[in-house]
Amino acid sequence: MGTQVEQTDQKDYVPQIVDEQLRKQKEIDDWLPITSSRNAKWWYAAFHNVTAMVGAGVLSLPYAMANLGWGPGVVILVLSWTITFYTLWQMVEMHEMVPGKRFDRYHELGQHAFGEKLGLYIVVPQQLICEVGVDIVYMVTGGKSLQKVHDLVCKGCKPIKTTYFIMIFASVHFVLAHLPNFNSISGVSLAAAVMSLSYSTIAWAASIHKGLQRNVEYGYTAPTPSDTVFGFFTALGDVAFAYAGHNVVLEIQATIPSTPEKPSKGPMWNGVIIAYIVVALCYFPVALVGYYMFGNGVEDNILISLQKPTWLIVMANMFVVVHVIGSYQLYAMPVFDMLETALVTKLHFKPSTPLRFITRNLYVAFTMFVAITFPFFGGLLGFFGGFAFAPTTYFICIILGLLLMILSPIGGLKNIIDKAKEYKFYS
Repeated sequence: MGTQVEQTDQKDYVPQIVDEQLRKQKEIDDWLPITSSRNAKWWYAAFHNVTAMVGAGVLSLPYAMANLGWGPGVVILVLSWTITFYTLWQMVEMHEMVPGKRFDRYHELGQHAFGEKLGLYIVVPQQLICEVGVDIVYMVTGGKSLQKVHDLVCKGCKPIKTTYFIMIFASVHFVLAHLPNFNSISGVSLAAAVMSLSYSTIAWAASIHKGLQRNVEYGYTAPTPSDTVFGFFTALGDVAFAYAGHNVVLEIQATIPSTPEKPSKGPMWNGVIIAYIVVALCYFPVALVGYYMFGNGVEDNILISLQKPTWLIVMANMFVVVHVIGSYQLYAMPVFDMLETALVTKLHFKPSTPLRFITRNLYVAFTMFVAITFPFFGGLLGFFGGFAFAPTTYFICIILGLLLMILSPIGGLKNIIDKAKEYKFYS
């Protein structure tokens, strides 16, 4: 009789354990930035995708064209747009391909494809390299754009180190980093999306206004064939960086509500279509008009080549600053989610505001420090561009992806080494 009572108690006890585990998991999910809010509209997906993709990389596209040449450059631009559009559609479809389950994070899809452990080992390091790398590049971009504004507005003023401008840019993120989830940064993201379209338009319109430069040339300018090849590799990374944005697609879709009757892929797909129209309106005019007007003498940031009128270049640089503020936050959010998940589930910290405050401030401080130490805009674009594409877009197109992942960081690394020879740290 006693044994029967014990067995009955054990049967009652098991569901209690399961219920407690589910309660704790829900508590954690309600706190984490990716899963805490699922009431986004389709237009949230549109401007989040624009903000994620149309980054400062668009300003380097004419320079990439100069290293690629007209034929290969146009082909690579069009191919990149087409392939990324196709693979983005695949990811939207895969978000809920298992009935009753949502792949809210990119590594969860990786685990479904490759297994619980292998999926993590394959996806998480590369996604982190991409997202942290992009945030470092945006720290450099924001700081240099602020410096450009200062130098144009105050021409007689004493020069200020790039280091200080990067620190000024970082100070904004020490505040914005504490917005809790994706939906809470929607206002910042919308402003960033509008700014990206604005400065892209300024870039190509001002290029047309400046006109075709005297003695413009379109051939390769590198002194040796090996330098030409390295430049080509770097340019591949620049284009890859410009189209990077798939790394946060599943996380963006996770914020959209979903039911069996109305799955999230419907509104997400509407947002993606709008986003890709904006991408085309930004990228193709900037790349083609910028290269046509300046030829192989174009700078690695088209705004530097433009120079005048001063007020327009100041405005464009401020637009860049606002945009990269939003982009930084968009790429940082999945990193915050990974860090906070690990701290709460693996190290058993209690979900709390102080934990989030310390974690996010340390992350912003880290990206600021690396950006201050290595502020090589063009080289960083090429180096991180390959890593930015491979984990998401091109693993679906595996051969192209591996080639891009191997070749573009080689070119970017050489560019960084060349710049480092003349560079003084923290100047």
